[in-house]
Amino acid sequence: MSLKEGIKVASQCIDAERENLKALSLELWNNPELGFEEIRAHKLATDFLEQRGFKVERAYHMPTAFRAEFTNGDGPNICIICEYDALPEIGHACGHNLICEAGIAASIAVKSALEANHVHGKLTVLGTPAEEGGGAKVSFVDKGVFGNIEVAMMVHPYAFNRTFQVYLGFQELIVTYTGKAAHAAASPWDGINALDAAVACYNGLSMLRQQMKPSCRIHAVITKGGVRPNIIPAEAEVQIYVRATEQEELKLLLERVSHCIVGAGKMTGCDTEFQYAPNPYAAVKHNHTMGLLYEKYAREQGIEFPIAPNPLPGGSTDMGNVSHVVPSIHPTFYIGTNSQIHTKVFREQAGTDEAQQYTLVAAKSMAFTTLEVLSDPALLSQIKKEFEK
Repeated sequence: MSLKEGIKVASQCIDAERENLKALSLELWNNPELGFEEIRAHKLATDFLEQRGFKVERAYHMPTAFRAEFTNGDGPNICIICEYDALPEIGHACGHNLICEAGIAASIAVKSALEANHVHGKLTVLGTPAEEGGGAKVSFVDKGVFGNIEVAMMVHPYAFNRTFQVYLGFQELIVTYTGKAAHAAASPWDGINALDAAVACYNGLSMLRQQMKPSCRIHAVITKGGVRPNIIPAEAEVQIYVRATEQEELKLLLERVSHCIVGAGKMTGCDTEFQYAPNPYAAVKHNHTMGLLYEKYAREQGIEFPIAPNPLPGGSTDMGNVSHVVPSIHPTFYIGTNSQIHTKVFREQAGTDEAQQYTLVAAKSMAFTTLEVLSDPALLSQIKKEFEK
């Protein structure tokens, strides 16, 4: 077995499939689908892999998830992860079309090296719906999907290249305040204003931010606040996101948030109910051994990584939950714009030829990393020892 020859074969595979991969990415970009509704994306991805010799299990635990596999002899089981859901109103402003493309490109590249007998082992490709809210990967972790997988990886388009971007643990809360309707002009004293409770809660959260650590985040929107100004609202609803770098820190912050929620109800005389949304996201635990290997291969292809201590958090991802059960990496890659994700500018860039160039470099870096892990038992042992610490 020759790692050098395997890398050469993998690189040639991606180069040969360049136009097909671009077509796949643009088809996703032009037809964005929300989480758990990625019917078109799911079919495109599974057809692409099946046509290239993967054994594909469609509807893997859920309708728009999949598991694809290819094996050559005994060896480790490496997992490459794809995402393909979009955002409401602004489509692929998180670039998941590029995540899917990079994951599939890396997968067919690794398969080509396995087929050529340059490396031995097993490749698992997982299609994971609803990263933007719903968290299929959390369900996969709970179902033991990663039980026979040695390492997992994916990449994410971003405003810069970073191997170890900080991703926060995340919990969503839904708060409902119930008051009493009344005519706002004729008999306001008969009413109990649920909107006042929602506003008091929002203001309480705003004040709490002054006493939070810089790495923590709270954001909220009032999703229901009344029907007409002349009717005192009998019901209001607040949606809250709470994030922190560590699980214990998140737990403490959630307790303080609950005081704001309950206090607002008491202040206004409203009944208060709140619930935690299912599938909370854990903070990402990067495997540095594997991450530095990915970075080495990306640098060899001309990618530059900024030197900056303690980077600011970059949101949350259900890949964090995966990283707590198997050694994982989740590098970010620049696609030609300094605009942050979840913006219209980023969405437009995710559909350009310039983004394609960077996406395929990221795909090759993942593929080469996978091949080296498959080729070197000592490296895999080092990755696992770091994870166990």
